Amino acid sequence: MKKLLIFASALAMSAAVAEAKTFVYCAEASPEGFDPAPYTAGGTFDASAHPVYNRLTEFVKGTTEVEPSLAESWDISEDGKEYTFHLRQGVKWHSNDSFTPTRDFNADDVIFSFERQANADHPWHQYIPGLTYEYYSSMSMSELIEKIEKVDDYTVKFTLTEPAAPFLANIAMPFVSIVSKEYADSLEESGNMAALNNAPIGTGPFQFVNYQQDAVIRYKKNPDYWGTAPLVDDLVFAITPDAAVRLQKLKAGECHLMSYPAPADLEAIKADPNLQLGEQAGLNVGYLAYNTTVEPFDNPKVRKALNMAINKEAIIGAVFQGAAEPAKNPLPPTMWSYNDAIEDDPYDPEAAKKMLEDEGVTDLKMQIWAMPVQRPYMPNARRTAELMQEDLSKVGVDVEIVSYEWGEYLSKSMEAGREGAVILGWTGDNGDPDNFLSVLLSCASADEGGANRAFWCNEEFSGLLSEATRTTDQEERTKLYEEAQVIFKEEAPWFTIAHSTTYVPMAKGVTGFVISPLGDYVFDTVDIAE
Repeated sequence: MKKLLIFASALAMSAAVAEAKTFVYCAEASPEGFDPAPYTAGGTFDASAHPVYNRLTEFVKGTTEVEPSLAESWDISEDGKEYTFHLRQGVKWHSNDSFTPTRDFNADDVIFSFERQANADHPWHQYIPGLTYEYYSSMSMSELIEKIEKVDDYTVKFTLTEPAAPFLANIAMPFVSIVSKEYADSLEESGNMAALNNAPIGTGPFQFVNYQQDAVIRYKKNPDYWGTAPLVDDLVFAITPDAAVRLQKLKAGECHLMSYPAPADLEAIKADPNLQLGEQAGLNVGYLAYNTTVEPFDNPKVRKALNMAINKEAIIGAVFQGAAEPAKNPLPPTMWSYNDAIEDDPYDPEAAKKMLEDEGVTDLKMQIWAMPVQRPYMPNARRTAELMQEDLSKVGVDVEIVSYEWGEYLSKSMEAGREGAVILGWTGDNGDPDNFLSVLLSCASADEGGANRAFWCNEEFSGLLSEATRTTDQEERTKLYEEAQVIFKEEAPWFTIAHSTTYVPMAKGVTGFVISPLGDYVFDTVDIAE
Protein backbone atom coordinates (compact mmCIF):
# COMPACT_ATOMS: atom_id res chain seq x y z
CA MET A 1 0.00 0.00 0.00
CA LYS A 2 2.85 2.35 0.90
CA LYS A 3 4.51 1.68 -2.46
CA LEU A 4 1.25 2.43 -4.25
CA LEU A 5 0.94 5.75 -2.43
CA ILE A 6 4.51 6.68 -3.28
CA PHE A 7 3.92 5.71 -6.91
CA ALA A 8 0.69 7.73 -7.04
CA SER A 9 2.46 10.71 -5.50
CA ALA A 10 5.24 10.47 -8.07
CA LEU A 11 2.68 10.35 -10.89
CA ALA A 12 0.95 13.44 -9.51
CA MET A 13 4.26 15.31 -9.31
CA SER A 14 5.13 14.27 -12.87
CA ALA A 15 1.75 15.51 -14.09
CA ALA A 16 2.26 18.83 -12.32
CA VAL A 17 5.69 19.22 -13.91
CA ALA A 18 4.27 18.27 -17.32
CA GLU A 19 1.60 20.92 -16.99
CA ALA A 20 4.06 23.70 -16.08
CA LYS A 21 4.11 26.33 -18.79
CA THR A 22 7.26 28.09 -19.93
CA PHE A 23 6.91 31.18 -22.10
CA VAL A 24 9.96 32.22 -24.13
CA TYR A 25 10.41 35.78 -25.40
CA CYS A 26 13.11 36.31 -28.03
CA ALA A 27 14.48 39.71 -27.05
CA GLU A 28 16.72 41.96 -29.11
CA ALA A 29 19.45 42.86 -26.63
CA SER A 30 20.86 42.42 -23.16
CA PRO A 31 19.64 44.64 -20.34
CA GLU A 32 21.90 47.40 -19.12
CA GLY A 33 20.93 46.33 -15.62
CA PHE A 34 17.95 45.35 -13.49
CA ASP A 35 17.74 48.43 -11.31
CA PRO A 36 14.84 50.37 -12.89
CA ALA A 37 16.09 53.82 -11.89
CA PRO A 38 19.18 54.62 -14.00
CA TYR A 39 18.32 53.15 -17.40
CA THR A 40 16.28 54.73 -20.20
CA ALA A 41 16.81 52.56 -23.26
CA GLY A 42 13.42 50.81 -23.18
CA GLY A 43 12.63 47.59 -25.01
CA THR A 44 14.22 44.57 -23.37
CA PHE A 45 15.99 46.95 -21.02
CA ASP A 46 12.68 48.01 -19.50
CA ALA A 47 10.96 44.68 -20.06
CA SER A 48 13.65 42.92 -18.02
CA ALA A 49 12.51 44.87 -14.96
CA HIS A 50 8.75 44.77 -15.60
CA PRO A 51 8.14 41.23 -14.31
CA VAL A 52 9.92 42.08 -11.04
CA TYR A 53 8.68 45.52 -10.02
CA ASN A 54 5.47 47.44 -9.48
CA ARG A 55 4.82 51.20 -9.63
CA LEU A 56 3.24 53.56 -7.15
CA THR A 57 0.53 54.69 -9.60
CA GLU A 58 -1.20 52.98 -12.53
CA PHE A 59 0.61 52.88 -15.86
CA VAL A 60 -0.83 52.30 -19.31
CA LYS A 61 -0.60 48.65 -20.27
CA GLY A 62 -2.73 48.81 -23.42
CA THR A 63 -4.88 51.31 -25.21
CA THR A 64 -7.74 50.57 -22.81
CA GLU A 65 -5.94 48.80 -19.97
CA VAL A 66 -3.78 49.86 -17.04
CA GLU A 67 -1.69 47.79 -14.69
CA PRO A 68 -2.72 48.11 -11.02
CA SER A 69 -0.51 50.05 -8.66
CA LEU A 70 1.00 49.86 -5.19
CA ALA A 71 -1.13 52.81 -4.13
CA GLU A 72 -4.80 51.90 -3.78
CA SER A 73 -5.87 55.54 -3.91
CA TRP A 74 -4.57 59.09 -3.59
CA ASP A 75 -5.79 62.54 -2.60
CA ILE A 76 -4.71 65.79 -4.26
CA SER A 77 -4.88 69.13 -2.45
CA GLU A 78 -6.90 71.99 -3.95
CA ASP A 79 -3.74 73.88 -4.90
CA GLY A 80 -2.35 70.80 -6.68
CA LYS A 81 0.83 70.74 -4.60
CA GLU A 82 0.15 67.91 -2.13
CA TYR A 83 -0.39 64.27 -3.11
CA THR A 84 -1.25 61.81 -0.36
CA PHE A 85 -0.95 58.15 -1.36
CA HIS A 86 -2.76 55.38 0.50
CA LEU A 87 -0.66 52.27 -0.01
CA ARG A 88 -1.82 48.75 -0.67
CA GLN A 89 -1.38 46.47 2.34
CA GLY A 90 -0.31 42.83 2.39
CA VAL A 91 2.04 43.14 -0.61
CA LYS A 92 4.86 40.61 -0.24
CA TRP A 93 8.44 41.14 -1.37
CA HIS A 94 10.24 38.44 -3.31
CA SER A 95 13.02 36.47 -1.67
CA ASN A 96 16.21 34.99 -3.11
CA ASP A 97 19.04 32.71 -1.95
CA SER A 98 20.60 35.42 0.20
CA PHE A 99 17.59 37.39 1.40
CA THR A 100 14.25 36.63 3.02
CA PRO A 101 12.08 39.68 3.76
CA THR A 102 10.77 40.15 7.29
CA ARG A 103 8.05 42.66 6.39
CA ASP A 104 5.65 43.61 3.62
CA PHE A 105 5.96 46.56 1.27
CA ASN A 106 5.42 49.87 3.09
CA ALA A 107 6.04 53.63 3.06
CA ASP A 108 9.76 53.23 3.81
CA ASP A 109 10.23 51.57 0.43
CA VAL A 110 8.49 54.41 -1.42
CA ILE A 111 10.60 57.08 0.26
CA PHE A 112 13.81 55.12 -0.32
CA SER A 113 13.04 54.63 -4.03
CA PHE A 114 12.75 58.38 -4.59
CA GLU A 115 15.40 59.70 -2.21
CA ARG A 116 18.22 57.54 -3.56
CA GLN A 117 17.79 59.27 -6.93
CA ALA A 118 17.24 62.77 -5.60
CA ASN A 119 20.09 62.99 -3.09
CA ALA A 120 23.63 62.86 -4.48
CA ASP A 121 24.94 62.15 -0.95
CA HIS A 122 22.63 59.17 -0.45
CA PRO A 123 24.66 55.93 -0.05
CA TRP A 124 22.58 54.32 -2.81
CA HIS A 125 22.93 57.19 -5.30
CA GLN A 126 26.27 56.01 -6.68
CA TYR A 127 26.37 52.43 -5.42
CA ILE A 128 27.74 51.56 -8.87
CA PRO A 129 30.30 54.07 -10.19
CA GLY A 130 29.05 56.21 -13.05
CA LEU A 131 25.32 55.78 -12.52
CA THR A 132 23.17 58.62 -13.78
CA TYR A 133 19.45 59.12 -13.30
CA GLU A 134 18.46 60.60 -16.66
CA TYR A 135 14.72 60.54 -16.09
CA TYR A 136 14.91 62.03 -12.61
CA SER A 137 17.26 64.76 -13.83
CA SER A 138 15.58 65.50 -17.16
CA MET A 139 12.18 65.83 -15.53
CA SER A 140 13.53 68.13 -12.79
CA MET A 141 12.09 65.84 -10.14
CA SER A 142 14.48 67.11 -7.47
CA GLU A 143 13.31 70.67 -8.06
CA LEU A 144 9.66 69.63 -8.22
CA ILE A 145 9.47 67.45 -5.10
CA GLU A 146 9.96 69.63 -2.06
CA LYS A 147 9.61 66.82 0.47
CA ILE A 148 8.27 63.30 0.99
CA GLU A 149 6.76 62.45 4.36
CA LYS A 150 5.82 59.15 5.95
CA VAL A 151 2.42 59.77 7.54
CA ASP A 152 2.26 56.15 8.72
CA ASP A 153 3.39 52.76 7.42
CA TYR A 154 0.83 52.86 4.60
CA THR A 155 0.46 56.57 3.88
CA VAL A 156 2.97 58.80 2.10
CA LYS A 157 2.61 62.51 1.35
CA PHE A 158 4.47 64.27 -1.47
CA THR A 159 4.70 68.07 -1.31
CA LEU A 160 5.56 69.76 -4.62
CA THR A 161 7.09 73.18 -5.14
CA GLU A 162 4.40 73.94 -7.73
CA PRO A 163 1.42 72.21 -9.37
CA ALA A 164 2.47 69.61 -11.95
CA ALA A 165 -0.20 68.21 -14.25
CA PRO A 166 1.90 65.21 -15.44
CA PHE A 167 2.99 64.19 -11.91
CA LEU A 168 0.78 61.10 -11.54
CA ALA A 169 1.68 59.90 -15.03
CA ASN A 170 5.38 60.56 -14.44
CA ILE A 171 5.61 58.51 -11.27
CA ALA A 172 3.96 55.58 -13.05
CA MET A 173 7.10 55.29 -15.17
CA PRO A 174 9.67 52.49 -14.70
CA PHE A 175 12.37 54.76 -13.27
CA VAL A 176 10.45 55.08 -10.00
CA SER A 177 9.44 51.46 -9.70
CA ILE A 178 9.50 50.71 -5.99
CA VAL A 179 12.49 48.80 -4.63
CA SER A 180 12.91 47.26 -1.18
CA LYS A 181 14.68 49.35 1.45
CA GLU A 182 15.08 46.28 3.65
CA TYR A 183 16.84 44.42 0.82
CA ALA A 184 19.06 47.44 0.16
CA ASP A 185 19.96 47.66 3.86
CA SER A 186 20.93 43.98 3.93
CA LEU A 187 23.09 44.37 0.81
CA GLU A 188 24.82 47.42 2.24
CA GLU A 189 25.53 45.54 5.46
CA SER A 190 26.98 42.56 3.57
CA GLY A 191 29.07 44.77 1.26
CA ASN A 192 27.29 43.51 -1.85
CA MET A 193 25.42 46.61 -2.97
CA ALA A 194 25.82 45.75 -6.67
CA ALA A 195 23.31 42.92 -6.19
CA LEU A 196 20.51 45.50 -6.32
CA ASN A 197 21.31 45.77 -10.03
CA ASN A 198 22.07 42.13 -10.83
CA ALA A 199 19.93 40.15 -8.38
CA PRO A 200 16.72 42.21 -8.15
CA ILE A 201 13.76 41.54 -5.91
CA GLY A 202 10.41 43.28 -6.17
CA THR A 203 6.68 42.76 -5.71
CA GLY A 204 5.81 41.96 -9.33
CA PRO A 205 4.11 38.94 -10.92
CA PHE A 206 7.42 37.19 -11.66
CA GLN A 207 10.53 36.62 -9.56
CA PHE A 208 14.03 36.94 -10.96
CA VAL A 209 15.87 33.58 -11.09
CA ASN A 210 19.14 34.25 -12.93
CA TYR A 211 20.82 35.99 -15.84
CA GLN A 212 23.45 34.57 -18.17
CA GLN A 213 25.21 37.55 -19.70
CA ASP A 214 24.12 38.19 -23.30
CA ALA A 215 22.26 34.87 -23.39
CA VAL A 216 19.18 34.39 -21.22
CA ILE A 217 17.17 35.85 -18.33
CA ARG A 218 14.99 33.49 -16.30
CA TYR A 219 11.99 34.30 -14.13
CA LYS A 220 9.42 32.19 -12.28
CA LYS A 221 5.86 32.90 -11.23
CA ASN A 222 5.60 34.81 -7.95
CA PRO A 223 3.46 32.55 -5.68
CA ASP A 224 2.66 35.48 -3.37
CA TYR A 225 1.72 38.02 -6.03
CA TRP A 226 -0.89 40.43 -4.71
CA GLY A 227 -2.54 40.91 -8.10
CA THR A 228 -3.94 38.45 -10.62
CA ALA A 229 -1.56 35.49 -10.85
CA PRO A 230 0.33 35.00 -14.14
CA LEU A 231 -0.92 32.22 -16.42
CA VAL A 232 2.53 30.80 -17.16
CA ASP A 233 4.91 29.30 -14.62
CA ASP A 234 8.25 30.29 -16.07
CA LEU A 235 9.26 33.25 -18.21
CA VAL A 236 12.46 33.21 -20.26
CA PHE A 237 14.07 36.06 -22.18
CA ALA A 238 16.27 34.58 -24.92
CA ILE A 239 18.72 37.34 -25.90
CA THR A 240 18.90 37.28 -29.71
CA PRO A 241 20.31 40.47 -31.29
CA ASP A 242 19.76 39.50 -34.95
CA ALA A 243 16.17 40.00 -36.14
CA ALA A 244 16.50 37.23 -38.73
CA VAL A 245 17.66 34.76 -36.07
CA ARG A 246 14.82 35.83 -33.77
CA LEU A 247 12.37 35.04 -36.55
CA GLN A 248 14.02 31.66 -37.23
CA LYS A 249 13.64 30.78 -33.54
CA LEU A 250 10.00 31.86 -33.58
CA LYS A 251 9.26 29.70 -36.63
CA ALA A 252 11.11 26.76 -35.10
CA GLY A 253 9.10 26.99 -31.89
CA GLU A 254 12.14 28.00 -29.80
CA CYS A 255 10.32 31.12 -28.67
CA HIS A 256 6.70 32.18 -28.50
CA LEU A 257 7.04 35.91 -29.16
CA MET A 258 9.77 38.15 -30.54
CA SER A 259 10.61 41.83 -30.50
CA TYR A 260 11.21 44.15 -33.45
CA PRO A 261 10.93 42.15 -36.68
CA ALA A 262 12.84 43.40 -39.69
CA PRO A 263 10.45 45.44 -41.88
CA ALA A 264 11.38 43.29 -44.88
CA ASP A 265 10.04 40.19 -43.09
CA LEU A 266 6.57 41.51 -42.27
CA GLU A 267 4.77 40.15 -45.33
CA ALA A 268 6.26 36.70 -44.84
CA ILE A 269 5.20 36.73 -41.18
CA LYS A 270 1.65 37.67 -42.16
CA ALA A 271 1.56 34.82 -44.67
CA ASP A 272 2.81 32.16 -42.22
CA PRO A 273 -0.18 30.13 -40.92
CA ASN A 274 1.72 29.25 -37.73
CA LEU A 275 2.29 32.87 -36.76
CA GLN A 276 0.24 35.92 -35.87
CA LEU A 277 1.31 39.54 -36.13
CA GLY A 278 0.17 42.16 -33.65
CA GLU A 279 0.20 45.71 -35.00
CA GLN A 280 -0.26 49.15 -33.47
CA ALA A 281 0.72 52.73 -34.27
CA GLY A 282 3.82 53.48 -32.22
CA LEU A 283 3.99 56.30 -29.71
CA ASN A 284 7.55 57.03 -30.79
CA VAL A 285 9.96 59.17 -32.75
CA GLY A 286 13.33 58.49 -34.34
CA TYR A 287 15.72 61.40 -34.77
CA LEU A 288 19.23 62.64 -35.50
CA ALA A 289 20.34 64.97 -32.70
CA TYR A 290 22.98 67.59 -33.52
CA ASN A 291 25.29 68.80 -30.75
CA THR A 292 24.03 72.38 -30.73
CA THR A 293 26.88 73.56 -28.49
CA VAL A 294 29.61 72.80 -31.05
CA GLU A 295 30.38 74.86 -34.16
CA PRO A 296 28.94 75.02 -36.77
CA PHE A 297 26.01 73.03 -35.37
CA ASP A 298 25.32 75.84 -32.92
CA ASN A 299 23.88 77.74 -35.89
CA PRO A 300 20.19 76.90 -36.56
CA LYS A 301 20.59 77.80 -40.24
CA VAL A 302 23.34 75.21 -40.62
CA ARG A 303 21.13 72.62 -38.94
CA LYS A 304 18.25 73.56 -41.23
CA ALA A 305 20.49 73.22 -44.26
CA LEU A 306 21.62 69.74 -43.22
CA ASN A 307 17.99 68.74 -42.67
CA MET A 308 17.09 69.90 -46.16
CA ALA A 309 19.95 67.88 -47.63
CA ILE A 310 18.64 64.53 -46.32
CA ASN A 311 16.00 62.61 -48.26
CA LYS A 312 13.63 61.51 -45.50
CA GLU A 313 11.22 59.67 -47.81
CA ALA A 314 14.10 57.53 -49.12
CA ILE A 315 14.96 56.53 -45.54
CA ILE A 316 11.31 55.64 -44.82
CA GLY A 317 11.26 53.43 -47.91
CA ALA A 318 14.64 51.75 -47.60
CA VAL A 319 14.97 51.36 -43.82
CA PHE A 320 11.39 51.17 -42.58
CA GLN A 321 10.04 49.48 -45.73
CA GLY A 322 7.11 51.89 -45.49
CA ALA A 323 6.16 50.74 -41.95
CA ALA A 324 6.43 54.29 -40.61
CA GLU A 325 5.41 57.83 -41.42
CA PRO A 326 7.79 60.77 -41.81
CA ALA A 327 8.29 62.78 -38.62
CA LYS A 328 8.13 66.56 -38.64
CA ASN A 329 7.65 67.13 -34.91
CA PRO A 330 9.23 65.63 -31.79
CA LEU A 331 5.76 64.38 -30.79
CA PRO A 332 4.09 61.48 -32.63
CA PRO A 333 0.81 62.30 -34.38
CA THR A 334 -1.09 59.94 -32.04
CA MET A 335 -0.21 62.21 -29.09
CA TRP A 336 -2.64 64.93 -28.02
CA SER A 337 -1.27 68.45 -28.66
CA TYR A 338 0.54 67.32 -31.84
CA ASN A 339 0.85 70.41 -34.06
CA ASP A 340 -0.16 69.23 -37.52
CA ALA A 341 -0.04 72.78 -38.92
CA ILE A 342 3.75 72.73 -38.88
CA GLU A 343 5.39 72.19 -42.27
CA ASP A 344 8.38 69.90 -42.52
CA ASP A 345 11.72 71.02 -43.94
CA PRO A 346 11.63 70.23 -47.67
CA TYR A 347 14.16 67.93 -49.30
CA ASP A 348 16.09 70.46 -51.39
CA PRO A 349 19.82 69.74 -51.83
CA GLU A 350 20.47 72.81 -53.95
CA ALA A 351 18.89 75.15 -51.40
CA ALA A 352 20.76 73.32 -48.62
CA LYS A 353 24.09 73.77 -50.37
CA LYS A 354 23.48 77.49 -50.90
CA MET A 355 22.41 77.96 -47.28
CA LEU A 356 25.65 76.36 -46.06
CA GLU A 357 27.66 78.61 -48.37
CA ASP A 358 25.77 81.68 -47.14
CA GLU A 359 26.70 80.74 -43.57
CA GLY A 360 30.36 80.38 -44.56
CA VAL A 361 30.37 76.62 -44.05
CA THR A 362 32.54 74.84 -46.60
CA ASP A 363 34.40 71.51 -46.54
CA LEU A 364 32.41 70.47 -43.47
CA LYS A 365 33.39 67.17 -41.89
CA MET A 366 31.06 65.60 -39.34
CA GLN A 367 30.31 62.37 -37.58
CA ILE A 368 26.99 60.56 -37.58
CA TRP A 369 26.64 58.07 -34.77
CA ALA A 370 24.72 54.90 -35.64
CA MET A 371 23.28 52.89 -32.74
CA PRO A 372 24.28 49.21 -32.79
CA VAL A 373 20.87 47.75 -31.87
CA GLN A 374 17.43 47.66 -33.39
CA ARG A 375 14.79 49.71 -31.63
CA PRO A 376 11.07 50.23 -32.30
CA TYR A 377 11.78 53.71 -33.68
CA MET A 378 14.86 52.64 -35.69
CA PRO A 379 15.13 49.22 -37.37
CA ASN A 380 18.58 49.82 -38.89
CA ALA A 381 20.59 52.83 -37.78
CA ARG A 382 23.66 51.84 -39.80
CA ARG A 383 21.71 51.84 -43.07
CA THR A 384 20.05 55.12 -42.09
CA ALA A 385 23.46 56.68 -41.45
CA GLU A 386 24.72 55.44 -44.82
CA LEU A 387 21.81 57.06 -46.63
CA MET A 388 22.42 60.31 -44.74
CA GLN A 389 26.13 60.08 -45.58
CA GLU A 390 25.33 59.72 -49.28
CA ASP A 391 22.86 62.64 -49.26
CA LEU A 392 25.15 64.98 -47.34
CA SER A 393 28.07 64.24 -49.66
CA LYS A 394 26.02 65.82 -52.44
CA VAL A 395 26.13 69.17 -50.64
CA GLY A 396 29.83 68.95 -49.83
CA VAL A 397 29.62 67.45 -46.33
CA ASP A 398 32.04 64.62 -45.53
CA VAL A 399 30.41 62.20 -43.07
CA GLU A 400 32.16 59.61 -40.92
CA ILE A 401 29.89 56.93 -39.44
CA VAL A 402 30.68 56.02 -35.84
CA SER A 403 29.26 53.39 -33.49
CA TYR A 404 29.89 51.88 -30.06
CA GLU A 405 28.58 49.05 -27.90
CA TRP A 406 25.04 50.00 -26.83
CA GLY A 407 25.72 50.95 -23.22
CA GLU A 408 28.79 52.94 -24.23
CA TYR A 409 26.83 54.55 -27.08
CA LEU A 410 24.25 55.86 -24.65
CA SER A 411 26.78 57.17 -22.14
CA LYS A 412 29.21 58.71 -24.65
CA SER A 413 26.40 60.42 -26.54
CA MET A 414 25.68 62.46 -23.40
CA GLU A 415 29.26 63.68 -22.94
CA ALA A 416 29.60 67.47 -23.16
CA GLY A 417 31.52 68.51 -26.25
CA ARG A 418 30.67 65.28 -28.03
CA GLU A 419 31.51 65.24 -31.71
CA GLY A 420 28.90 64.45 -34.25
CA ALA A 421 25.17 63.99 -34.56
CA VAL A 422 23.54 60.99 -32.87
CA ILE A 423 20.83 58.71 -34.23
CA LEU A 424 18.48 57.84 -31.40
CA GLY A 425 14.79 57.91 -30.61
CA TRP A 426 12.12 57.65 -27.96
CA THR A 427 9.02 55.67 -27.13
CA GLY A 428 6.61 57.45 -24.81
CA ASP A 429 6.48 56.31 -21.20
CA ASN A 430 3.16 57.65 -19.99
CA GLY A 431 1.07 59.21 -22.76
CA ASP A 432 1.80 62.83 -21.77
CA PRO A 433 3.50 65.29 -24.19
CA ASP A 434 5.77 66.44 -21.38
CA ASN A 435 7.39 63.00 -21.46
CA PHE A 436 8.74 63.78 -24.93
CA LEU A 437 9.33 67.51 -24.82
CA SER A 438 10.74 68.01 -21.32
CA VAL A 439 12.69 64.75 -21.09
CA LEU A 440 14.33 65.11 -24.51
CA LEU A 441 14.56 68.84 -25.22
CA SER A 442 14.26 71.04 -22.12
CA CYS A 443 17.10 73.08 -20.65
CA ALA A 444 17.00 70.89 -17.53
CA SER A 445 17.52 67.77 -19.63
CA ALA A 446 20.51 69.37 -21.38
CA ASP A 447 22.43 69.38 -18.10
CA GLU A 448 24.68 66.55 -16.94
CA GLY A 449 22.68 63.39 -16.37
CA GLY A 450 19.84 64.46 -18.68
CA ALA A 451 18.55 62.89 -21.89
CA ASN A 452 18.86 65.91 -24.22
CA ARG A 453 21.35 64.54 -26.77
CA ALA A 454 21.26 67.84 -28.69
CA PHE A 455 22.30 69.81 -25.57
CA TRP A 456 19.78 72.32 -26.86
CA CYS A 457 18.58 74.90 -24.35
CA ASN A 458 16.02 77.41 -25.51
CA GLU A 459 14.59 79.40 -22.60
CA GLU A 460 11.39 80.34 -24.42
CA PHE A 461 10.74 76.71 -25.34
CA SER A 462 11.44 75.47 -21.80
CA GLY A 463 9.30 78.27 -20.36
CA LEU A 464 6.32 77.09 -22.37
CA LEU A 465 6.81 73.55 -21.08
CA SER A 466 6.97 74.75 -17.49
CA GLU A 467 3.83 76.81 -17.95
CA ALA A 468 2.05 73.80 -19.45
CA THR A 469 2.79 71.60 -16.43
CA ARG A 470 1.36 74.15 -14.01
CA THR A 471 -2.18 73.87 -15.37
CA THR A 472 -4.52 70.91 -15.52
CA ASP A 473 -6.56 72.49 -18.36
CA GLN A 474 -5.74 70.22 -21.31
CA GLU A 475 -6.90 72.79 -23.86
CA GLU A 476 -4.49 75.36 -22.43
CA ARG A 477 -1.70 72.80 -22.23
CA THR A 478 -2.33 71.91 -25.88
CA LYS A 479 -1.87 75.52 -26.99
CA LEU A 480 1.40 75.83 -25.08
CA TYR A 481 2.81 72.58 -26.48
CA GLU A 482 1.79 73.61 -30.00
CA GLU A 483 3.74 76.85 -29.56
CA ALA A 484 6.73 74.91 -28.27
CA GLN A 485 6.72 72.71 -31.38
CA VAL A 486 6.89 75.82 -33.58
CA ILE A 487 10.06 76.93 -31.78
CA PHE A 488 11.51 73.43 -32.09
CA LYS A 489 10.95 73.43 -35.83
CA GLU A 490 12.49 76.88 -36.27
CA GLU A 491 15.56 75.99 -34.22
CA ALA A 492 15.99 72.46 -35.67
CA PRO A 493 18.03 70.77 -32.92
CA TRP A 494 17.06 67.45 -34.56
CA PHE A 495 16.52 66.02 -37.96
CA THR A 496 13.22 64.27 -37.23
CA ILE A 497 13.17 60.94 -39.05
CA ALA A 498 10.08 58.80 -38.49
CA HIS A 499 7.25 57.54 -36.31
CA SER A 500 7.23 53.78 -36.78
CA THR A 501 4.47 51.22 -36.49
CA THR A 502 4.95 48.65 -33.72
CA TYR A 503 4.77 45.01 -34.81
CA VAL A 504 4.88 41.99 -32.50
CA PRO A 505 5.17 38.54 -34.16
CA MET A 506 3.85 35.66 -32.03
CA ALA A 507 3.22 31.94 -32.33
CA LYS A 508 -0.36 31.14 -33.29
CA GLY A 509 -1.09 29.68 -29.87
CA VAL A 510 -0.17 32.80 -27.89
CA THR A 511 -3.07 34.55 -26.20
CA GLY A 512 -3.40 37.45 -23.80
CA PHE A 513 -0.45 39.53 -24.95
CA VAL A 514 -1.36 43.22 -25.01
CA ILE A 515 0.66 45.57 -27.21
CA SER A 516 1.38 48.61 -25.11
CA PRO A 517 1.43 52.02 -26.82
CA LEU A 518 4.37 52.77 -24.51
CA GLY A 519 6.52 50.02 -26.00
CA ASP A 520 6.46 47.87 -22.86
CA TYR A 521 6.55 44.08 -23.01
CA VAL A 522 4.33 42.83 -20.19
CA PHE A 523 3.73 39.10 -19.71
CA ASP A 524 1.46 38.77 -16.69
CA THR A 525 -1.61 37.99 -18.84
CA VAL A 526 0.07 35.97 -21.57
CA ASP A 527 -0.79 32.30 -22.11
CA ILE A 528 -0.01 29.47 -24.50
CA ALA A 529 -2.93 27.54 -25.97
CA GLU A 530 -2.65 23.77 -25.82
